Amino acid sequence: MYRRSFVKQAGTVAAGAVIAPHLLTTSAAKKRIAMVGTGIRGTGMWGTPVVQEFSDLVEFVGLCDINPGRVQTAKDMLKLNCPVYTDFDKMMKEARPEILIVTTVDATHSEFIIKGMEYGADIVTEKPMTTDEKQCQAILDAEKKTGKKVRVTFNYRYAPHRQKIYELLRSGLIGTITSADFHWYLDVYHGADYFRRWHRLREKSGSLLVHKASHHFDLLNWWLQSEPEEVFGYGALEFYGKNNSFRSSHCRPCPYKSQCRFYWDVNKDPELVKLYVDNEKYDGYHRDGCVWKEDINIFDKMAVQIKYANKVQVSYSLTTYSPYEGYRIAFNGTKGRIEAWIREKQPWDEAPYDEIQVTTIFDKRELIRIPNNEVGHGGGDARLRKDIFNPDGKDIYRQAANSRDGAMAILIGIAARNSIYTGKPVRISDLTSLKPLDKLS
Repeated sequence: MYRRSFVKQAGTVAAGAVIAPHLLTTSAAKKRIAMVGTGIRGTGMWGTPVVQEFSDLVEFVGLCDINPGRVQTAKDMLKLNCPVYTDFDKMMKEARPEILIVTTVDATHSEFIIKGMEYGADIVTEKPMTTDEKQCQAILDAEKKTGKKVRVTFNYRYAPHRQKIYELLRSGLIGTITSADFHWYLDVYHGADYFRRWHRLREKSGSLLVHKASHHFDLLNWWLQSEPEEVFGYGALEFYGKNNSFRSSHCRPCPYKSQCRFYWDVNKDPELVKLYVDNEKYDGYHRDGCVWKEDINIFDKMAVQIKYANKVQVSYSLTTYSPYEGYRIAFNGTKGRIEAWIREKQPWDEAPYDEIQVTTIFDKRELIRIPNNEVGHGGGDARLRKDIFNPDGKDIYRQAANSRDGAMAILIGIAARNSIYTGKPVRISDLTSLKPLDKLS
């Protein structure tokens, strides 16, 4: 038997809604918020949209960045009248925000998260929460000591397509989940961009196993409703970096523009010019760095094996130089299989929906179509912001991610990275004080 069904983006409301803790509660006074890190992620995800959508609920009282030109540019772009700072402590003392948004370089997240809580603010932090196990433990300790809360912004959880997978896994259609295959493909445009920017340095991003893959590992933890127990990883740098015969400092002055397929003209993006190019004089940071620079020390191909506390086995891979962008995900169960193949930004594939295939043993195959006409990570961005700044008090699908969720997502990548260096499997319980749970409540 075979049939198709079309699911509305709102999804099916599950019974027994769970009330989740939120940073923002109903109040007559606007919440005082500040942001540290005013690059494109900060301004584009947590700046302009928040000002446009929630100005009746929140008020920016400070912006901070190490680059004085960029923080002033961000203030102008967002049309704010709040003070700007290059000294974080000064901002926290003077502006006294109730909520601090952290969108800085990954390796500095822990510094601002911990200090922010010590100054009395709850935290909204971009993924990854931090980049190594020691910083992760320090955040957990500070949260416990201060009584403040950390919210990690895993927007992928909120996309209707991924939410539907969560529902199907909870429904019991394929029985008990036993294993999963998850393979993510970054194309030569998006993937290459990580090797142009600060992400190319392991000491700043923790590698893509932490910066990028923490998104994917969080999805696995959330979908499986369990936590990782043991991890083994492989990884190498075989495409970008030193794997080319020529290179330059960055694209604009490059003498090889005519022969390099990865030449990229940052001047075609006015917003990036305002934020980065016009402010290079302050810190020397080039947004259009060369993808062949010899200082690149992150992996460009990665494979990870994960054993979960509930005995589910996962095979994961990340490729950064694919000819197309997207991912494959499949869950095997005692009664069947759920799978999806998502192709992003492909001109030859303009279907207005994404499909999920459910195949049950000895029974039938069903294709479920989810509309994909929403922008911002499949509609996840807008839903996440609403859940943070204008929550309804419900968390039916357990999408609000706390510090434990943030920790378990990065600990898989950290364990995989450690495993690559040692050639041995790494147990999650050996990294921090957290002990993996076989089932999340």
